[in-house]
Formats: sequence, C-alpha cells, structure tokens
Amino acid sequence: KLQVPSREPVRTASAPSIPVPSQTGGPVPLARPATSAAAPVRTASNTAARKAPLPSPPAAAGSLMWPVEGKILSTYGPKANGLHNDGINIAADMGAPVRAAQSGVVAYSGNELKGYGNLLLVRHENGWMTAYAHNSKLLVQRGDTVARGQTIALAGNSGSVVTPQVHFEVRQGAKAIDPKTVIGR
Repeated sequence: KLQVPSREPVRTASAPSIPVPSQTGGPVPLARPATSAAAPVRTASNTAARKAPLPSPPAAAGSLMWPVEGKILSTYGPKANGLHNDGINIAADMGAPVRAAQSGVVAYSGNELKGYGNLLLVRHENGWMTAYAHNSKLLVQRGDTVARGQTIALAGNSGSVVTPQVHFEVRQGAKAIDPKTVIGR
C-alpha cells in the first residue's frame, strides 16, 4: 500500500490509491477494487455503528463549493471495470483555477502518489478532508491555511489521465462520501 509520502524514496504499488491519514494515523486508500466476497455477518454492534450519523460536514450540507466548473466525466461509486471511484472526475480546461471547496489546512501537496499526478489533500474541521488530483500546478504547500473559494491549483492532466480534469473526493475520517451529497449546486 502507498502512504502519504515522507522524504524517503518513492515506492510504487500495482494499483494507485491515495492514502489519507485516518483517525488512528494509518493510511486509508481512496480508490480500491470492488470485490465479490460474501457480505459480512451483521451483528448488533456493527449494524449500530453503520447507522451512527456522521458528524456535520465542515459547513452545512450543500455548502461545500464545486472546485472547478465542468462536466462530470466519472461519478462516485462502482465502475464496470471492477474499480470503485471514491470521488468524481470533472472535466476542466487546462490551467483552469481549482478552488478549495471549504476552508482548511493543506495536509499534502505533491506528486508522489502514483496515478494521481499533482495532488492536494485539504483537512477541514470535524475530521473532513477533500482531495484534488490531476492538477497541472499546485499553488499551496503542506501546512498552508486555505480559504473557501481560494485558488489552490490549476487543472491539468497529470497522473494517469490524458484529458484535463480534476478528481475530487470528500471524506469523513476514513469514509468516502459522494461529493454531490455535500456540495452546493
């Protein structure tokens, strides 16, 4: 598995994934293949845990802003190729401004995670995180505080894509959330 890079040499894996530090500090892959394994047995304890409500997003639901304007190329969820998109891919003009969906602190800024090209991870309040991949240029660095709507990168086709786009993810802790459920129109 890949991990948020340190200053050690880059390691590669067979399938790209973006690890996001979890509440316990371990990596959490953002993209993973779907499996056909049998469903887990539901017990009272794990069923109750699944039904526990998520903490509120960094602001009221629907108030995260779109990071870039464009047509959705790939939606959240399982795909025919057996992979699962933990975010959405939005078509963008090369060099279009990519904006922070909400205020936060940059947790990662770099291109060491194979497949995602120039990637930003922004940590928000209540354990929320947003990811912005395939940028042509990163305009902020790890530790920078960013404001909602601030231009943080320029759209591009870095990583494993050929057309300019932004891969955008929203997470609550380790759980990927369909961005369209917490983003404004």
